[in-house]
Amino acid sequence: MIGSTFIFLGICLVIISTIGIIRFPSFYTRLHAAGITDSSGAMLLLIGFALQNKLSINTVKITLLILILWVANSTNSYILAHTYYRSKEKTIKKD
Repeated sequence: MIGSTFIFLGICLVIISTIGIIRFPSFYTRLHAAGITDSSGAMLLLIGFALQNKLSINTVKITLLILILWVANSTNSYILAHTYYRSKEKTIKKD
């Protein structure tokens, strides 16, 4: 029951942030919506899957996947924002 609740909440976050990616006007707001999907939505889904598997080798694999995604998604969002900022900065200097 608890695992299903986490999966449902994860699906809700993914749907809401997908709508945000489509509707938000600028790159940074879209990046924020995508970051919500990457961090919160995916984590809730994986936690729900781990809870439904109880204690098995799959639970260990899912836990490792959660840790990898937690580090990689934060780094990815930072790199995307920084690269976009730097590309805008170069465009302004050319003009």
